[in-house]
Amino acid sequence: MSRYHSYLNTAKTILAGYRGEEPFASFLKKFFSLHKKYGSKDRKFIGHLCYCFFRMGKMENKMPMEEKILQGLFLCSDQPNELLDELRPEWNDKVSLVIKEKFSLLNTQQTLFNVFPWKEELSTGIDHEKFCESFFIQPSLFLRLRPGRQKEVGKKLGNAGIAFDIIDDNCLALPNASKVDQVIELNREAVVQDYSSQRIADFFRRAKLKQADRVWDCCAASGGKSIMLHDLYPTIDLTVSDKRESIMINLEKRFKEAGIRKYKGFVADLANKNFEIHPRSHRDSKFEFIICDAPCSGSGTWSRTPEQLHYFEKKKIDEYASLQMKILSNVMPHLQPAGYLLYITCSVFKKENETIVQFIQQTGLRLAEMKLLKGYDKKADTMFAALFQKTL
Repeated sequence: MSRYHSYLNTAKTILAGYRGEEPFASFLKKFFSLHKKYGSKDRKFIGHLCYCFFRMGKMENKMPMEEKILQGLFLCSDQPNELLDELRPEWNDKVSLVIKEKFSLLNTQQTLFNVFPWKEELSTGIDHEKFCESFFIQPSLFLRLRPGRQKEVGKKLGNAGIAFDIIDDNCLALPNASKVDQVIELNREAVVQDYSSQRIADFFRRAKLKQADRVWDCCAASGGKSIMLHDLYPTIDLTVSDKRESIMINLEKRFKEAGIRKYKGFVADLANKNFEIHPRSHRDSKFEFIICDAPCSGSGTWSRTPEQLHYFEKKKIDEYASLQMKILSNVMPHLQPAGYLLYITCSVFKKENETIVQFIQQTGLRLAEMKLLKGYDKKADTMFAALFQKTL
C-alpha cells in the first residue's frame, strides 16, 4: 500500500469517529496525540484530506467517503499534488481550472450550489455562487495592528520570513498557517481579528462615542471588539459580560496581555430575563452604547470551520433567531435614551440579520445604519451589523 492510500485510510478512520460535537481541530489534535507514529508532514496532509471532505458541505452523502475526500481535494487544489497524481491523474492535470469547470469533470449529478443549499435563506446582497465557491478556499489570517505598532510588527514578520499583504493602515493578511505567535506579542502588538470584524470600527465611529461613555459589550466572547473599541476610545467606562465563567477567564487573560486594566466584567445568561448585572458594574444606571455580538449560526465563518457546514441543520436558524430576540429583549432596557445599540452577527441568514433588524425597530429604536460585510470574496468572514439609536 502506498503512503497516499495510507493517508486516505487514516483520514477515513478519523472522519468515521467524528460526530461534530467539538471543533474538528481539537478532535484531530487528540487523535494524533493518541497515535504518535505520524510525523508532522503526515499529520498536515491527513488533516488537509479531512478538511477537504468537510468543504464539500451538503454534497450528496451517499457518495463513498473516499470518493468525497478525493473530489474535495481536487476542488480545493490549485497546484498539482502527488496524491491526485497517483490516485486521480486525470484530475491532477486540471487543478488550475475554475471551480465550475472542475465540477463538470466530476462524476456527480449535483452542482456547486448543493454545497450550501439554502439560497432562499440568504441575506440580501450575498452572491450564492461566489459564496459556495468560497468554501473551497482557505481563508487568510488577519492581524489588526495595535496603535503605534505598525512598523514594529511589519519588521518582525519580515525578519521571520512571514509573507503578508497590507490591507490598510491597521490590517495585515497572512497565510492561514502563519506562526505569528512565535514572532510577535499577540494582543499587545497585534490582535488576530478577521478583516470583516475589524470593519466594525466604522460603526463605533458612527455612534459618536465620547471618551467617558458607559459601554457594555454584552456578548464579549474573546473580547476582540472591546480591545478594538479601547484602542479608539481608551478612557471609556467599559463593562464586559458573557454566559460562561471560562469565557470570562480567557477574556481577562487577553485583556491583561492587551494592557487593558480598567473595566468591569460579569457572567450572565442574557437569555434569562432575570439575569443580574454584576454589583461592581452599572446596576443602577444605563449605558450610552451596547454592543450585542449575538450568538448565531456562525455561517459567515464556515469556510474556516467547514465541519459546521457539514453538520448544520436548517431548523437551527429559527432556534438562533429566537435566542437573539430573547437576548435583545433583555438587553435593550439597559440602553440610555439617545444611546446606541450595535447588533452584530457572523451569519449569512436573513432570519438572523434583516428579520432581527425588523424586530428591534418594532421596539421603537431607530435604525441608523445596516450593512452586510461581505468577506467571502476577500478570504475573510462574512458578517452583518446594524446600528440603532434609542429615541429620547
